[in-house]
Amino acid sequence: MLGMGFVMEPQEAERLLEMDPRNRDVLFPYLNGEDLNRRSDQSPSRWVINFHDWPFEKAMEYPDCLEIVERLVKPEREKNNRKVYRDKWWQYGEKRPELYATIAGLDRLLVIPETTKYCTFSLCPTGIVFSHMTKLIALGDGASAAIVMSSIHEAWARTYSSTLETRLKYITSDGFETLPFPASLDRLESIGERYHFHRRDVMIARCEGLTATYNRFHSAHEVSHDIATLRTLHVQMDYAVAAAYGWSDLDLGHGFHETKQGNRYTISEAARRAVLDRLLALNHERYAAEQSAASAAPRPKAKVRKRARDQAGLF
Repeated sequence: MLGMGFVMEPQEAERLLEMDPRNRDVLFPYLNGEDLNRRSDQSPSRWVINFHDWPFEKAMEYPDCLEIVERLVKPEREKNNRKVYRDKWWQYGEKRPELYATIAGLDRLLVIPETTKYCTFSLCPTGIVFSHMTKLIALGDGASAAIVMSSIHEAWARTYSSTLETRLKYITSDGFETLPFPASLDRLESIGERYHFHRRDVMIARCEGLTATYNRFHSAHEVSHDIATLRTLHVQMDYAVAAAYGWSDLDLGHGFHETKQGNRYTISEAARRAVLDRLLALNHERYAAEQSAASAAPRPKAKVRKRARDQAGLF
């Protein structure tokens, strides 16, 4: 946002909505990584003013909210070295219009805090503003959720993303975009949804967030029925994902294993290495196929290419 003056407590947002219902056009719940990891319902704890990429004249139609931004954000922006940040102080520093256009047609999407103790994605509703410290994947189906919540994806993400001490620093370009998905996700929808909803119910019933829930999940001393069920569903989800890849021969060896992050309920080290080897081979296979298809594609005739260059102003 480049200005914490955009952010407010829910009571202030409610006051602004009571003053003028039109303010709903520029007031949104604001979700950050702490909300994802610590709140039992993973709901945004604060609200935010968002004038999108609007010109100043349109922002002036919402004087109550514009006054707040002018008072709290503009003085800070006037000290910024970048002219665009100084001149367009009512807009976020990085508005990400492509992101919000992409997710506009979705009811929910996959979200993970950028830096997190556990590699745990959540299905969150759209229609809100997401902090720059969250990473979003524009997929909201249970099958895709099963993939990224599985131990198979975690093995890949922890190998190719970054780390901060023992925590994962999730980088979508490294941890997700390089991940070769199975050819078919047909049999993953049900287990992804069951896992998501059971975990949500556990968190709400215990009034505990995601981190506290997975602290229990990975503790060998935790034997409660709801956590044991979550582990069972995780095992089922991992095997369903492995089967989607065609790896029904793979013994994942779930149990409490010592890892670089401490003792975890996860797949065995032998299984982790096998998963990484197979994913890497599939990654290389997909890349080779893409390169082959690109080289086999017919090239435009020289005359057409010249016209294209001329039209683009390239000589």
